[in-house]
Amino acid sequence: MENIALIESFSEFKDDKFIDRVTLMAILEDVFRNALKKKFGSDDNFDIIINPDKGDLEIWRNRVVVEDGEVEDPNEEISLSEARKIEPDFEVGEDVSEEVKLIDLGRRAILALRQNLIAKIHEHDNTTIYKQFKDLEGEIYTAEVHHIRHKAVILLDDEGNEIILPKDRQIPSDFFRKGDNVRGIIESVELKGAKPTIIMSRSSPLFLEQLFFQEIPEVFDGLITIKKAVRIPGEKAKVAVDSYDDRIDPVGACVGMKGSRIHGIVRELGNENIDVINWTSNPQLLVTRALSPARVSSVKLDDEKMTAQVYLKPEEVSKAIGRGGHNIRLAGQLTGYEIDVFREGVEEDVELTEFSDEIDGWIIEEFKKIGLDTARSVLEQDVDDLVKRTDLEEETIIEVVRILKEELED
Repeated sequence: MENIALIESFSEFKDDKFIDRVTLMAILEDVFRNALKKKFGSDDNFDIIINPDKGDLEIWRNRVVVEDGEVEDPNEEISLSEARKIEPDFEVGEDVSEEVKLIDLGRRAILALRQNLIAKIHEHDNTTIYKQFKDLEGEIYTAEVHHIRHKAVILLDDEGNEIILPKDRQIPSDFFRKGDNVRGIIESVELKGAKPTIIMSRSSPLFLEQLFFQEIPEVFDGLITIKKAVRIPGEKAKVAVDSYDDRIDPVGACVGMKGSRIHGIVRELGNENIDVINWTSNPQLLVTRALSPARVSSVKLDDEKMTAQVYLKPEEVSKAIGRGGHNIRLAGQLTGYEIDVFREGVEEDVELTEFSDEIDGWIIEEFKKIGLDTARSVLEQDVDDLVKRTDLEEETIIEVVRILKEELED
């Protein structure tokens, strides 16, 4: 049977999960019409009847009967004698419908038809997948680890769609095995060539926000609003929450009794330390709360330069800065202010930049990264702790401490 290859194509694709009957019919007709145009120059006078469920196909060419010897366009006209071979009672001016067999198109054309059909179906599937996941951008999605590469983990969902979790979108403590279920947000979807590229992220602050939506009923119901979330993946995060209902304590509702509600989120994020604070439109109060757990004595803001001078008792400074400078960095991101910490009651101090003649600039930058920008702020730290928190050698830190002490003692 000459249309056997196309029948196989129909049966192969008619149950395709991404394609409906109407769309499949349209794709099939489009493929056949392109073939007819190549063969006959035009497809305007052809009727195509397709039953994709059974693989039935009929192509009919419609032509007008003209006198013998007056055929100008063989595709649209047929001579009277040829027409009467089909039906003996045809007359000039009448329409003749004649079935075109696939074998008339030629074997190469039939093979090309099948290839074009496969290409069109795949193109349609990829477009559908792209639209499906584009609508899911910013939403939590779960997929299974298929294989692990050096720079990314390749996941497959229940439908067999490939999702990429790049190394830089993972939490540093993440460790996956083949078959593990992984949760993250769909961060981006792009069509590269004909195939959609779906990127998942577990390091995005949006993943943290979406976990709050899933785990905290009041957030899901809209009773509590997440104003902003910032994080250093796997280390620390800060989330500012608000409620328009005075009867609801947004922080208490999010954390739960003894941290029971937020525990699942912390575990999902590799034991990331999460501070939940009450949002306020008062910037001074917001800066104060953002530096929690440190107790701030006073705050001076410069709204033009978006800087905040925060004054604390000496014993509170290390809390404000936090391990690796994480606390002060996240507080700055949450509030939008560049925060400088000052010790209350300590008058004699010198900026580290004043020692640029004796201390290399890159060393000073290492201290600044963890929130230490004055001589006393460095001297108040333990040397072993500074070795852990910076990329500096112990000998370098000891030499810096010596230089700073000499300056302050003079």
